[in-house]
Amino acid sequence: MDVKTGLFYFFSAVLLFAGFRVITSRNPVYAALYLVLAFFQAAAIWILLKAEFLAIALVLVYVGAVMVLFLFVVMMLDINIDSMRQGFWRHFPFAAAIGALIALEMAAVLMGGFRLTEETRNSAALVPAVPQFSNTKELGKLLYTEYLYPLEIAAVILLVAIVAAIALTLRQRKDSKHASPSDQVRVKARDRVEIIKMKVTQPIQVEAAAAVVAGVEKKL
Repeated sequence: MDVKTGLFYFFSAVLLFAGFRVITSRNPVYAALYLVLAFFQAAAIWILLKAEFLAIALVLVYVGAVMVLFLFVVMMLDINIDSMRQGFWRHFPFAAAIGALIALEMAAVLMGGFRLTEETRNSAALVPAVPQFSNTKELGKLLYTEYLYPLEIAAVILLVAIVAAIALTLRQRKDSKHASPSDQVRVKARDRVEIIKMKVTQPIQVEAAAAVVAGVEKKL
């Protein structure tokens, strides 16, 4: 067994462990962190398969954006875990059926891929050597030549979604206290501070002092 095969088995074992802990962890924060670990292991496997673009996209998009959002949402919301676990066994048969269906579909796809790998391995001697090329470079050429218009349409849709999200969150609240930046820039020192001239010493009013002393004597 060479080094590449050993790394593949190592990353696969860590990926399976992280995926198992995602669905068995009692703390949602730990489950999200295990999912981040699973994404990193999947990216490492894609790098071993020479799919660098997919690995980088997985790390940047899912780990860098989606999972950070999940962590913030989980940590900021007060989620009652006990109430969520009450209906676990009631929905378990349906969830088990869906999981079995997904497992059968993945098995069918993987078995077809294994058969294709055996056929290509047997006919490898008849195929001439392919020159080295970059997957990322070829994908970029394909995206910006044949699929340029769909790519631009997807970029416009994402831009509209970002603008709509910002517009929905920017609401005028009456209870928030804020100052206009333009007013703060135009303010002057004399508008903020007012200097009042006062005498250093003032004479004590005898009548007021006598009234205070009389009140104190009455209390005693």
